[in-house]
Amino acid sequence: MDHQHCIDICNKLLRGERSAVETYDQAIEKFRGEPASAELHSIRKEHVDSVSVLEANVRGMGGTPEKEAGAWGTFANAIQGTANFLGEGSAIASLQSGEKTGKSGYEDALDDEKVMPACKEMIRATLLPRLNSHIASLDQMAQAV
Repeated sequence: MDHQHCIDICNKLLRGERSAVETYDQAIEKFRGEPASAELHSIRKEHVDSVSVLEANVRGMGGTPEKEAGAWGTFANAIQGTANFLGEGSAIASLQSGEKTGKSGYEDALDDEKVMPACKEMIRATLLPRLNSHIASLDQMAQAV
């Protein structure tokens, strides 16, 4: 198997998870003191855990984990900041969009024949189910707003 290809894919996913953490930091500020804040904190915590899982996976393959969210993180933060300014509904919609983008990245990795089976199992068993849960939670929050 091509470890470097898998390292590159996992680092791309890692950048997305780092971006999610940064984006949730902003969203949590928007919802401070509101009931939705607890759920946003919970989702953020799972993204932090996903960062740790991906970092360990990259190291296990002999790679160096990405330390930054990269350009996507900057873009996501700008979008979330604008959404926060526009209101709670826009903030949640922005989070939903980010989660769906992350889900698409994980699904692409699962479809990639060069991604190692162990990486795919990690995605199937842990990372993708989290995103599906996040999307469901955000859908409920959007209906309540």
